[in-house]
Amino acid sequence: MPPPSDIVKVAIEWPGANAQLIEFDQKKPLASIIREVCDGWSLSGSEQFALRYADGPQLYITEQSRGEIKNGTILRLAISPMRAARQLLERIQSHGIDARLEALKELAKLSADPTFAAEFINMEGLATLARLVESGTHFGEMLAFTLTAFLELMDHGIVSWDLISVSFIKQISGYVNQPMVDVSILQRSLAILESMVLNSHSLYQRVAQETTVAQLIAHLQVSNQEIQTYAIALINALFLKTPEDRRQTFTDQLMCVICVYVCVCLWQEMASTLAQKHLRGIILNVSVNPYIMTSDYIIFELRRIAFDGDNDPSGTEKRKAIYTKDYKMLGFTNPVNPAMDFTQTPPGMLALDNMLYLAKVHQDTYIRIVLENCSREDKHECPFGRSAIELTRMLCDILQVGELPNEGCNDFHPMFFTHERAWEEFFCVCIQLLNKTWKEMRATAEDFNKVMTVVREQITRALAMKPPSLEQLRVKLRSLSYSEILRLRQSERMSQDDFQSPPIIELRERIQPEILELIKQQRLNRLCEGSCFRKLGNRRRQEKFWFCRLSLNHKVLHYGDLDESPQGEVPFELLTDKIPVSDIKAVLTGKDCPHMKEKSALKQNKEVLELAFSVLYDPDEVLNFVAPNKYEYCIWTDGLSALLGKELGSDLTRSDLDTLMSMEMKLRLLDLENITIPEAPPPVPKEPSTYNFTYNYG
Repeated sequence: MPPPSDIVKVAIEWPGANAQLIEFDQKKPLASIIREVCDGWSLSGSEQFALRYADGPQLYITEQSRGEIKNGTILRLAISPMRAARQLLERIQSHGIDARLEALKELAKLSADPTFAAEFINMEGLATLARLVESGTHFGEMLAFTLTAFLELMDHGIVSWDLISVSFIKQISGYVNQPMVDVSILQRSLAILESMVLNSHSLYQRVAQETTVAQLIAHLQVSNQEIQTYAIALINALFLKTPEDRRQTFTDQLMCVICVYVCVCLWQEMASTLAQKHLRGIILNVSVNPYIMTSDYIIFELRRIAFDGDNDPSGTEKRKAIYTKDYKMLGFTNPVNPAMDFTQTPPGMLALDNMLYLAKVHQDTYIRIVLENCSREDKHECPFGRSAIELTRMLCDILQVGELPNEGCNDFHPMFFTHERAWEEFFCVCIQLLNKTWKEMRATAEDFNKVMTVVREQITRALAMKPPSLEQLRVKLRSLSYSEILRLRQSERMSQDDFQSPPIIELRERIQPEILELIKQQRLNRLCEGSCFRKLGNRRRQEKFWFCRLSLNHKVLHYGDLDESPQGEVPFELLTDKIPVSDIKAVLTGKDCPHMKEKSALKQNKEVLELAFSVLYDPDEVLNFVAPNKYEYCIWTDGLSALLGKELGSDLTRSDLDTLMSMEMKLRLLDLENITIPEAPPPVPKEPSTYNFTYNYG
């Protein structure tokens, strides 16, 4: 007879004594269980003790978290969180340097525990740490452990960041501004400043005063990848909190030097992360005020360069009429006040900057595009202004410019790190493509949206090839002419139309179960190999990983924590936890997952929400996953569905099914090439008049 579901068998350790093997009754108060354990080792004062996990983060067990204890868990009897907090606080304030260093080291580790953190903060421990930092007498390891503990304690959200003193901010900013400072201290200082900026408007203003963009950008020159990441994170935080009227100045400072540092200092892996954060976090997305002289000056420059406006006529009215005519020839929707075309964001000011860059840096190309369209018939002219604005909006959408940085995204376009002004150069390449495609399509104003659709397809197909440089992008776009796009579309359409006749449909229906079984076996084999998942938590802490794989007989899910991301398969022996497949009740995805409901920040992150799934199993337990990418998400949700006998409904399954079905059908129909397959089977002939058949071998 199986044990009751509320009884868990665990081992409890105590230094210098043999471990106790007990049955942990979830219905019994935790204090009673601790008292019984203390009695087993003849320890008095059970209220001074608590239970902690012996492995992993070694968190304290509370009435709220006790339900997470599994069979076979190893626990450790330890002093209570209150007692531990009091002892550490006393040791931190002692005069012995070695004792204080050991206390701070232990505190940095314990601060990640929310139960301990609450007790330590209640004893004014956070204020003590702040005073140690403000004193400026701590250096090296001692200061690093102090900052680590401070950051961990604040991340629990028990105390508001608004309570931080000005002297503390100045001290932390001083570590960031110093040219030579210990890496661990710099890393934690950058993380603390980022949290200040994101969690308090008043602290943002203080940090912005104490820390300049130029000082932060200098940290991008170092070879330490973590420092570069934290510096970019703080730059992003400052940009997000910068008022709209000051974002232009902030961005100008960044654009002067950051691209150079990124190109020179970073290797491809680091560049992948910074590319997204740089493009998405600092690129202009500001609306133009149609009554501000700056935008008027830029628009006037566009007109002057295109039409050589040095010899302007005298007379205000005459000049205004000519300007309106020229702005109409430039393709603005509102020729009377062209600045009105840039009021919508995105792309806002970014489109105007792109146009000015083209006119200044590639002046011959700009003049040629404008004059070519002016010389065409009215119905065939390509409006440059409208095209540039819509193209900028399209490029923002394709590259997700303006969206929050997504740390899980693996897209990497190396061409953006081959030029100091790669974004503007990318626009210049694409605007020439748009003009070329417009001519090839012999488009009119009514075909504008159709042309933009073709251009989007051309750019998307070219970017999918991951060109290493802007020149290679030009070559690939040149090969994707309008006629080539039509050919590709026709080819893709034909590959679908070939299989619409009734005999082919019947053959597909017979083959499909075999293909689905093949996909199912592939998914299960992939689950047997296993996958590594990242634990959810604060991204500033050291990353934690865990691994999960299916047993070879498809009956048990094995999983366990890892210290680092594995290079290959993880042996079953290292995966201490397991779930029988027979106990799995359901698989939840997206916003239905418990860990998505619990963490509001994750719930708002669309990318994480799309990669989340949970396994519900008896008795009312849950194992939460966040897949590293969409492919792993589809593999695992399909594999778990197969184990439960449900249909495989992921996008990957549909794609694999279409691919394999298409290949199988083409293989089976090879002998029927160029033969028309009838819509209906041929008629059955009439019966012969006699069945006396003979064959003459002579």
